[in-house]
Amino acid sequence: MRIIAGKYRGKKIDMVGVESTRETQDKIRGAIFNSIYPYMDDLKTGLDLFSGSGAMGIEAISRGLDVCYFNDLNAKAYKTTINNIESCKIKDYKVYNLDYKECLETLKNTKFDCIFLDPPYKLEVINDIINYVLSNNMLNDRGLIVCEYEYDFNFENDKLEIIKEKKYGYKCVKIYKFKEE
Repeated sequence: MRIIAGKYRGKKIDMVGVESTRETQDKIRGAIFNSIYPYMDDLKTGLDLFSGSGAMGIEAISRGLDVCYFNDLNAKAYKTTINNIESCKIKDYKVYNLDYKECLETLKNTKFDCIFLDPPYKLEVINDIINYVLSNNMLNDRGLIVCEYEYDFNFENDKLEIIKEKKYGYKCVKIYKFKEE
């Protein structure tokens, strides 16, 4: 796996290599970042809540994010994320090895510009996470929430709108932002 664009373009990063963690393929990661490219100037702080190898957060930093918080409960994923961050020589980051609920509780006073959600597909928790983020005011006004999922989920809220929805084989992506007032 490699970083697609930005200051770390072409940098190879390790995959976790456990069945419970699916890495986002380069093609899909590229499509996601092409979709959020018009918003990148406003994105400075990110959260990669189910980081796996850390590829999404590292790609975001490579493309201009100032700092990213990474989290994965899986010990091997946690170590892989740290190794990948260190191999890229990234300076501003935090990595947690917590259950996603504990991580959100730990970070509930932090405001994010971009939140990446790619939970294990058997965990149908995206709606709960988005509700938590909104109720704790964790997303900046111009922020984005990028969701990768396999199961059919629908999140409806009068505050958010979908700016991109796309299916890539078995994987689907929805990107949300606050509605314009």
